[in-house]
Order: sequence, then C-alpha cells, then structure tokens
Amino acid sequence: MADGIHSMAPHHLPVFIASPGEADGLFTVVAVIVVISILLLGSFYLWLHSLPERLAHGARRTQFEIVAVLALIALFTHNNLFWVAALLLALVQIPDFGAPLRSMAASLGRLAGNNPPSPDTPTPPDTPTPLTEEPMPPQETLSPESAEDASTGNEDKRDA
Repeated sequence: MADGIHSMAPHHLPVFIASPGEADGLFTVVAVIVVISILLLGSFYLWLHSLPERLAHGARRTQFEIVAVLALIALFTHNNLFWVAALLLALVQIPDFGAPLRSMAASLGRLAGNNPPSPDTPTPPDTPTPLTEEPMPPQETLSPESAEDASTGNEDKRDA
C-alpha cells in the first residue's frame, strides 16, 4: 500500500504537490519571495520618507532641521500630513528676512558711530572684495587757500 495511490485520488497530481515526507518546494520559493519583497518594500518606504530631507539638504540649516523633524514625525506617527508639509517646505525656499535687517542695523550703527566694523566680522557675500590688500597711495592734501586758488584759476597770481 505504500507504493500505490489511493483509488479515489486523481492519477495526475500537479508538480507543486509534494509527496509525504518531502520538502515543499513551492512553499520555500514563496517564502523567499515574500521575505525579499518585504525587505524591498521597507527600503522603498524609508527611501520615500527621506525624500523631503534630501530635497532640503541644500537649504539653510533651520529649514533643513524643520523638514527633518516633520519627516521623522510622519514616519513614526504614520500621519501623512506631516510628510506632505515637509515635502512642501523642502520644495519652497523661505526668503531670508534676517539678512537685510542685520545689514540695515549694522549700517545704521556705523552711521551713528556706535558700532564700528571690526576686522573679525566677515563681509556680506554680495559685497565685492578688494582685488589687492595694498593700501592706496596718500593723496596730496590742499590747504583751504590753495583749494580756493585751484578752483578759481588764480595759481599764477599767487606765484607772482
């Protein structure tokens, strides 16, 4: 009876049905495919959640940190609204309102004489840097009388 098939069983069994005591090949293949699929989908999910951070990487530090926190909150809470907010914040560059205000405050301080520029402070990026560090040659200073003569053309009268 060990050799024969039961009389009620079909005579042509499909390939994926294993005999008693043998390893189930279909189960093994499906288990490997499921494990690989779970790993790939998990990697894609984490890659997708890091998209706002990668987009905001070139932005200023404050904006990058806000985007990173929003993406992390979205990852742990599964609340997609945080992820959408992080993505929109990463795509939109927030204008720097502080730089013009700091520049105006520094200029007003220099005009008032309260805040002279120190050599340690860096120049703003839009200010052109001098090509050479050599000092300018001193210019000839005119006394008030010679300046008056030069402006009226009376130099030869003074020489005479």
